[in-house]
Amino acid sequence: MFSCGGVKYSFKGISIPPEAKTISVVYFQNNATMANPVEAQKFTEKLRDMVSSQTNLALTKQNGDLQFEGYIADYSVAPVAIQSTDQAALNRLTVTIHVKYTSKLEPAKNFEQNFQRFYDYSSTKTLTEIETTALEEINRQISEDIFQRAFNNW
Repeated sequence: MFSCGGVKYSFKGISIPPEAKTISVVYFQNNATMANPVEAQKFTEKLRDMVSSQTNLALTKQNGDLQFEGYIADYSVAPVAIQSTDQAALNRLTVTIHVKYTSKLEPAKNFEQNFQRFYDYSSTKTLTEIETTALEEINRQISEDIFQRAFNNW
C-alpha cells in the first residue's frame, strides 16, 4: 500500500486535509430581531453534532485547525400562498445564518457567506405550534449545506 504526504483523505465522501486534527464551532450569536431565543443554541449544537459525527476531528471550543463561526442574520415569517382576498394559505418561516469558515491549513478554502432555508406551514397553525419541528428541519438543512460547502467544495 502506498501513501503520499499532503494528500487529502476522504471520509464519508468528504475532503479534509490530513494534518487537520481539531475543529471548532464557535457559539452562533442571534443578530435577528425576531428569532426564537433558543435558536442560536440549537443551531450551534446541530452544527457541532454534524461535524462530530461525520469527521474524525476532535471538537474544540475555539481555535481549531478548521473553524466555523457566525450568527443568525435573519428569522422571518411571511405569507407565500394566497387562498382568498387578504388571507394566506401558507406561511413561510425563513432562517438565514451567516457563516465564516476558516482553515488554518488551506486558507484558499476559507469562505464567508449566508445560508438560508425555509419551512412552509398552513396558515391555520401558529408559529408557536410548528416552530420546534420547523427549526429542527431548517437547522439540519443549513448544517448540511455548510458542511457540504466546507468539505465537498460545494
